[in-house]
Amino acid sequence: MTVPFGTAVKAWFLISLQTFGGPAGQIAVMHRTLVDENRWIGEKRFLHALNYCMLLPGPEAQQLAIYVGWLLHGTRGGLVAGTLFVLPGVVALLLLSAVYVAYGTTTVVASLFAGLAPAVLAIVAQAVVRVGRKALRRRVLVALAVTAFLALTFFSVPFPLVVAGAGLMGWVLGRWWPDTITTSSPGRTPDGPAPLISDDVLHTELPSRARTTKTLLVGLVIWWLPVLAVAMVTGTNSVFTQMGLFFSGTAVITFGGAYAVLAYVAQKAVEVYGWLAPGEMVRGLALAETTPGPLIMVVQFVAFLGAYRNPGTLDPWVAAVLASLLVTWVTFVPCFLFVFLGAPYMEKLRGNKALSAALTGVTAAVVGVITNLGVYFAVHTLFASTAPWTWGPLTLDLPDLSTLRPYAVVLTGIAAVLLFRLKLGVLKTLGSCAALGLLAGILGLPVT
Repeated sequence: MTVPFGTAVKAWFLISLQTFGGPAGQIAVMHRTLVDENRWIGEKRFLHALNYCMLLPGPEAQQLAIYVGWLLHGTRGGLVAGTLFVLPGVVALLLLSAVYVAYGTTTVVASLFAGLAPAVLAIVAQAVVRVGRKALRRRVLVALAVTAFLALTFFSVPFPLVVAGAGLMGWVLGRWWPDTITTSSPGRTPDGPAPLISDDVLHTELPSRARTTKTLLVGLVIWWLPVLAVAMVTGTNSVFTQMGLFFSGTAVITFGGAYAVLAYVAQKAVEVYGWLAPGEMVRGLALAETTPGPLIMVVQFVAFLGAYRNPGTLDPWVAAVLASLLVTWVTFVPCFLFVFLGAPYMEKLRGNKALSAALTGVTAAVVGVITNLGVYFAVHTLFASTAPWTWGPLTLDLPDLSTLRPYAVVLTGIAAVLLFRLKLGVLKTLGSCAALGLLAGILGLPVT
């Protein structure tokens, strides 16, 4: 017995409208719909798919949707599930980016963003706590997290090297000292009737050299053709070519979710390319938090602002929309390639201890990476200006203490209370802080 394709499309569309709150909330929505309510697949198969997606670079929630869609209806099922998962967020963030560009300097919009930025600090802190509780259950994993934080914050070690080093260390520990990183956890007993489709028949394609070659070639062409096109039309030094190449690169190193790679994106986008200001990266993340879909969607905001301010020979609005869609393409198309390319092989590697150990090391390092992101955002949100400090191999962006923003400090504290003490969700916290920012702006308080 199979799930009708039309029924699945409707389900994926409804799921896409509920994907707020980051990957944890998105995965929970899919689990409730696919496993608990519709009983299309079982708990065992859902968790196996999730474990595989955790190994891949990119947003694991969208890749999980692609994987399950592929299991149910093959390639077309994966394409529909993955596309619908991000489509509402792409449209929403495109409109919000346009509103920011058009009205961002007005008192109302500036006050709203001044309220959102401190809330993002509390949200990042919550992410550190949540991931840390799950990932750092052994002392050696705590050490990995601290090392990752120090390497990024004080020594400016490239993000890809931090991720690769953590994965290698996890593999080494799992190979020779497995007791240092493994923990026992009770399995979940499934409730309710058996799934509609047995786990044993949830296979659509078998791995083969011909299939792998075809998938790789088609995927690479689809991925890189738009980048090649803009390079030929606008030149290799245009902002469109720079963005296409840069975000294609980040698509293959975004292990650990959006928070883990945002520090790297922010540093390059602000300090190297000059596409936007430090404070604007925080505002972009706040907008991404309020829209459905993966948080990595913030790169669309970065592209919109960067191209609007560097349009070349194009109209600024045309350039902004073009860059936004290009960056969205090169960010999410690789996710389809990774799943379609590797899923048939990964079906044979269920329970592979070496891969699990490497992932454990990466996940531990992600805690340090997210903490580094929080420090970066805090410095540029709570202080009006900063200055670089260097001493030997150490480099740090220190805040000017005389430029402390009292309003931002107070609102960050309020956001922390709403999240940690009152247990409000992300959207309610963002809404409350935005309202406080608007009120402060109306009253004439110095919010920026």
